[in-house]
Amino acid sequence: MSGVDDIINKGKKLLDENRDKIEAALKSEKAEQVSDKVLDGAADAIKKIVPAEQHGKVDEIRQNVDKNIGNA
Repeated sequence: MSGVDDIINKGKKLLDENRDKIEAALKSEKAEQVSDKVLDGAADAIKKIVPAEQHGKVDEIRQNVDKNIGNA
């Protein structure tokens, strides 16, 4: 179990050491383009399996996620 803890601790350390770079990458134009494609695909797939009255909620969730990734 300590092996897993070591991996988690190394991941946390890496995150702390590179937080600025990671945040910059998440707010980049490339991240925006990729996230839009992924989010659009996910939203479309979900809309195929949920009732039509839920599509507005799917769009709302997609927009909320999109606000936190990319630059737009």
